[in-house]
Amino acid sequence: MLLFFDAFSHLLVDALCAATIFGPVHDAEAFLYLILLYNTLAFSTQCFVGLAADRIRRHDLAAPISLLVTALGCVLPLPLLWRIVVIGCGNSVFHVAGGARTLENSGGRAGPLGVFVAPGAVGLALGTLFPGWGIGFAVLAAATALLLVIVSRRTAARAPDESGIPAGRSVPVKTPLLSVILLTLAVAVRAVGGSVVSFPWKTGAVTALFLTFAVWAGKTAGGFVCDRLGPSKSALLSVPAAALLIAFCAPWMIPSLAGQFALNLTMPITLWLLYRAMPDSPGFAFGLAASALWPGTIAGLLIPLIGSAATALTLASFLFGLGAILYASKTIRQGEELLLPEKENAA
Repeated sequence: MLLFFDAFSHLLVDALCAATIFGPVHDAEAFLYLILLYNTLAFSTQCFVGLAADRIRRHDLAAPISLLVTALGCVLPLPLLWRIVVIGCGNSVFHVAGGARTLENSGGRAGPLGVFVAPGAVGLALGTLFPGWGIGFAVLAAATALLLVIVSRRTAARAPDESGIPAGRSVPVKTPLLSVILLTLAVAVRAVGGSVVSFPWKTGAVTALFLTFAVWAGKTAGGFVCDRLGPSKSALLSVPAAALLIAFCAPWMIPSLAGQFALNLTMPITLWLLYRAMPDSPGFAFGLAASALWPGTIAGLLIPLIGSAATALTLASFLFGLGAILYASKTIRQGEELLLPEKENAA
């Protein structure tokens, strides 16, 4: 139940932010400036928010409060610049709080993480296409924040000591630093490759919603596929297919949608591996990936590549991500298995 409310809150937060940005702005230069400011606050700050969240450990309060703050930023009659600051900060805190709580309550599984992250794409699409719905999103956010507090307390009362470490596993003594670096770079590099691709068939609201559905479905399924097959097999099945479909089939709608589905399967896998590498720091693990996403997206938008050069960059970025997942999965698993005898002796 708590996961459902966190996921729905994620949808509302992103819908509120998109509605605020795409509503009243008409000047192109001002719009680009506000987009840059918003994304910097909403994404690049998440690693620092995650560090604070791991020390304070009050996700039960941070999630509903940040949801309310974002709603207020959307509807209050503040200067537009300050509204952007408010929603950017609210977005950052909510993502870290909700993501960290999902990881902590996941029982070591990746499935819940996919369920939490996926609705953000839906909220972003709704807020972008229907910015006039901002007040309605805000009302829903206020009601959901109240329900979130109630459900959080009931969940904590029933399961106050739920562990995020799977049975038979132990927490690594040392963080596999190279794995963390490679996974973080993989997020940024994949964003670079994905940003140079354009979809000429995406010409209206209907096609945009089709693309959103593919992204949502991929993220939702990714965690469950990882739980079923493991991160390495899941990545081997999804990343090569995504690379080929997106790099060579972008002009056609159906294969592009299949490529987006396959690509987004890997998002919860990457986040889950970062958490496995840093099980004592769920907030930082979640925020680190988000912080890498925005610089990678900017770099992709600034790189003036077309044709075969853009195709090569897309393929290279996706293959780098695949290598990072395979290496990190192996290294993290080996580190955990080395500690199993110590755990058994202690028992």
